[in-house]
Amino acid sequence: MPWYDGGKPIKVEGGIKARTRRGSIGSAWWSRRFIDILERICDKGRLSRGRAYARQGQVLSIDLSPGEVRAAVQGSRRTPYKIVIRIEAYDESRWAVIEEAVAAQAVHRAKLLAGEMPTEIEELFAALGIDLFPRDLDMDCSCPDWGFPCKHLSAVLYLLAESFDDDPFLVLAWRGRTREQLLGSLADEPADDPLWVEDVPFADRLADFYAPGATAHRPERRPATAAPDLLLRVFPPPGDLTRPLTPAYRSLTDT
Repeated sequence: MPWYDGGKPIKVEGGIKARTRRGSIGSAWWSRRFIDILERICDKGRLSRGRAYARQGQVLSIDLSPGEVRAAVQGSRRTPYKIVIRIEAYDESRWAVIEEAVAAQAVHRAKLLAGEMPTEIEELFAALGIDLFPRDLDMDCSCPDWGFPCKHLSAVLYLLAESFDDDPFLVLAWRGRTREQLLGSLADEPADDPLWVEDVPFADRLADFYAPGATAHRPERRPATAAPDLLLRVFPPPGDLTRPLTPAYRSLTDT
């Protein structure tokens, strides 16, 4: 089918605009990874026109849910075009495997709990035989352009990548796991993690926070158990001062 232009788009107020006015869209590694896939499988001309649409604010709305993105884009016709972009959303059993693998990597787990997306997470998914980013996209637009993708789809894809910049957990939410679900699972006490420490609210520990020997598990103050002559052995006095200073050293260990 020949490419359908449709004329100039109708200008809209309050549309979603890309932040970048020139050059590439998407700055974080996960956003660029998504853009690299698009630019490899999609028509470059339509992607270029899609960037222009994204920067003009022609996209009216974008709604992301597990396995699906729905959007509305204002083109040259009065009625906005309807967009649907689908990928595979993973079920609970597959996510259980993913979360177990993430929890086994202390650095990955710590970064995710801190709100960061570790660069190695794509390799972790690949080692499990699971794709983090889609290899291909099932996309539909209600416009008459049969190209792949049309400029309306391209605009939505670029803005989607930019939204990944703001919140990397949207990449995982598209695969079926929200930020709250994932972090809630990773924050649970690992049964066999010897380094796990119970998180006690600071307000509950305020009275004994500075007490010697206080820990999250044992906030009680423990008596000193130093050997009476420990200071003498560690810091011996010079010359023949050992005898006269011994009582003073011992008194320090008793306080």
